[in-house]
Amino acid sequence: MSGNGYSYKGSGTNSQGNHYCSRDYGNGSNSYHYSNTDGSYYYSNPNGSTYHNNGSGGSTYTAPSGNSQSSGYGSPSGSGSSSGSSSQK
Repeated sequence: MSGNGYSYKGSGTNSQGNHYCSRDYGNGSNSYHYSNTDGSYYYSNPNGSTYHNNGSGGSTYTAPSGNSQSSGYGSPSGSGSSSGSSSQK
C-alpha cells in the first residue's frame, strides 16, 4: 500500500455524509482531502499547497508560498475590474 510513496492514515465518512482521506508521506509531509455532499471539496497537498472548490463553479488554489488564485467567483467587490460590462451599445 505504500508503493506510491505514502501510506493511508485514515479515511471515512462523517455523520453529514462528507468523505475524508488522509495520507502520510513519511518525511513529515501529510496530505488530506474532503469531499462534501454539496459538491464542494478541499485538498491539502504534501508540498503545502491547497485547493478548494465550492461546488458552484468557484475555486481557489493557494501555492506553498501563500499566493492564492481564485476563479469562478465573479469579480471581487470593490476591485473596479469588470470583465462583463453591459455598457456596450
